[in-house]
Amino acid sequence: MVDTATDNTTRTVANVRMHFNKCGGSLGNSGSVGFMFNRLGEFKIKNGGQNLEDLELELIDYGLEEIGEDSEGNIIVRATFTEFGNMAKALEEKGLEVIASELKRIPANTVELSEEQAKEVLELIDRLEQDDDVQQVFHNLK
Repeated sequence: MVDTATDNTTRTVANVRMHFNKCGGSLGNSGSVGFMFNRLGEFKIKNGGQNLEDLELELIDYGLEEIGEDSEGNIIVRATFTEFGNMAKALEEKGLEVIASELKRIPANTVELSEEQAKEVLELIDRLEQDDDVQQVFHNLK
């Protein structure tokens, strides 16, 4: 899934279609793969020794979907898209240091490809990310 921002939709659609065509893919209609992703707000919080279970109970009323830790030991909190603002406010009120926050599309299911196929998909993703009008690229590659 490709999110774009542009002042010239004709140019952007043509560029994105070109990237797909050059990598052996095709551009789908708007919303044709949206069902494959869950739109969530993700917050990265500095871990100050908080108990994840207690924090989970405190945040569940603010739209919490998932909580865990990343490889660096930071706490990752995911909230529903509609509760992004409420979660941001709740984290601020609790005095938690938010390192980063963004809206993401998390794949409902992932797909494992052969090494050659994965290389082709990653090449397409790289081409798309180099385009000035492309904001984010989401995929379900394992």
